[in-house]
Amino acid sequence: MARYFEYGDEAVAHLKARDPKLAQAIDVIGHVNREMMEEGDLFAAVVHHIIGQQISSAAQATVWARLQETLGAITPATVNAATLEQLQSCGTTFKKAGYIKGFAEKVESGEFDLDAVAHMSDAEAIAALSSLSGIGEWTAEMLLLFCLGRPDILSFGDLAIHRGMRMVYHHRKVTRQMFEKYRRRYSPYGSVASLYLWAVSHMDAPGYDRDYAPMTEAQKKAARKKRTAK
Repeated sequence: MARYFEYGDEAVAHLKARDPKLAQAIDVIGHVNREMMEEGDLFAAVVHHIIGQQISSAAQATVWARLQETLGAITPATVNAATLEQLQSCGTTFKKAGYIKGFAEKVESGEFDLDAVAHMSDAEAIAALSSLSGIGEWTAEMLLLFCLGRPDILSFGDLAIHRGMRMVYHHRKVTRQMFEKYRRRYSPYGSVASLYLWAVSHMDAPGYDRDYAPMTEAQKKAARKKRTAK
């Protein structure tokens, strides 16, 4: 059964009171139903994210289904019982198979305490998860948000978040200093703000169809061609 990131009126009221421009986007978009990962299964979530790096969602789903068929439950024990060749035969790269195998070995041996992550602060959990081979800061942040349901995650490394901010605030570029200003403004509901910025970034909400970033040369050329065609 699918589960969704839960938030209520308090989070929405806070964001709308703190940020009139984001409030407009919230009113246009309405409630966001964003699907979460399997509840409480951080090990499987890490493996799922490693598989999904630099491939499409459809390809990730295919590899994940094959891995489940091969291993049954995705646990440290079942991963460690498999060979690198068996993991790779599910459709992932040899490098990713190595990351997954190494992660499973660290968890099963006790070298990495996965259960402790749930009790860490956001910063501590991000540092711990991103210390693993194959897991960067952005992936760690997504694990906190979509597996553990942390309420205040806003990722500077997420390109869609940047696009959503440019569209909401009409910025040409979002610097780190600007980003941190928004982070403080949204806190303690950065995760909910993230949901709305992602929704805006899709460019299909009424009134939100323009990214204010400077056009690339290819985009300028396409725009000139379009004007000429008229």
